[in-house]
Amino acid sequence: MIRVGTVELRRVRLPLVHEFQTSSHAKRFLEHILVTLTSTDGTAGWGEIASPSGPFYSAETVATCWAIARDHLAPLTLGARWSHPAELASALGKVRGNQFARAGFDVAAWSLWSGSHGVPLAEALGGVRTHVEAGVSLGIEPTVDDLLAQVGLRVAEGYRRVKLKIAPGWDVEPVRAVRSAYPSVPVHVDANGAYTRAHFSTLRELDTLGLLMIEQPYPPRALADLADLQSRLGTPICLDESVEELDDLVTALRLGSGRILNIKVSRMGGLTAAVWAHDLAVEHGVPVWCGGMHEFGVGRAANVALSALPGFTLPSDVSGSDKYYARDITTEPIVATDGLVEVSTVAGLGRDPDLDFIEANTVDRLVLARD
Repeated sequence: MIRVGTVELRRVRLPLVHEFQTSSHAKRFLEHILVTLTSTDGTAGWGEIASPSGPFYSAETVATCWAIARDHLAPLTLGARWSHPAELASALGKVRGNQFARAGFDVAAWSLWSGSHGVPLAEALGGVRTHVEAGVSLGIEPTVDDLLAQVGLRVAEGYRRVKLKIAPGWDVEPVRAVRSAYPSVPVHVDANGAYTRAHFSTLRELDTLGLLMIEQPYPPRALADLADLQSRLGTPICLDESVEELDDLVTALRLGSGRILNIKVSRMGGLTAAVWAHDLAVEHGVPVWCGGMHEFGVGRAANVALSALPGFTLPSDVSGSDKYYARDITTEPIVATDGLVEVSTVAGLGRDPDLDFIEANTVDRLVLARD
């Protein structure tokens, strides 16, 4: 039985090595919240709340996650007794929504539990792979030539799939240019819900470009419209923002809203829910891959462990830390070699936090302990 004696929250800020532009905003640095759960016997587990700074991907932000973690999740965690992370996840489920915030605590619980049992995180989750295929995600660049340069750089590094962000006005032309320049490279596009039924002609043009998938073309709750669009396109639609809860996935499967699922640990509230989503997708023959939120080393290590599960048959967004950060927060960064990332066989998370570096980049800190 595990009892958490201390919860530590840290807001950590790191600069990006390359500005990442989406349809809504540009990112020059990222601020995430690290969660450390220390049990009463002194064992520690680390998690990461990888929420965006602004409410553009979801309703959650760093500020809202900090408040929810401080005022609700930490007290619930300190008061709970659990023998398996799924039990803590159930207790934290009393907090409605707030998946990003809950995910940080859930990952920390899995890290703590697997470490205390002497089991690698991937094995604890049910992973079967020694290496996972890594894809890379590229933002909206100032020009098509800039985009082609970024694609060329990542293809040369051996990444197995290239994802391109798109938005109305930046779609068919840049995507066609990439397909022309790199015809043998698997490419998919991600709209983050930026299109509507009025953009069908554009999506139909993209459908002719031999893409691996079109990710989240319509807004999150438009599951019926997504089902209609999927029936009219040959390219598989991949669901991302539409699936926050397992019930969302059940609805999407019944409607036929997509043929591929992006499972993000943060979006689904943690590893516990992510494993459940994986199992349900496999049961229905839906291939899955692990999406990312530009995680630091803690969250990235959790993503790699999850990607070792058998249903993750497509390259996941587990690119090397060096794509985003000159220096990561773990003593050993995530490294992609020829498009493959090694799955750790070390007990627990498999990556040790670099405490001095974390301290140097912490902008706020809070410790809550049992009386």
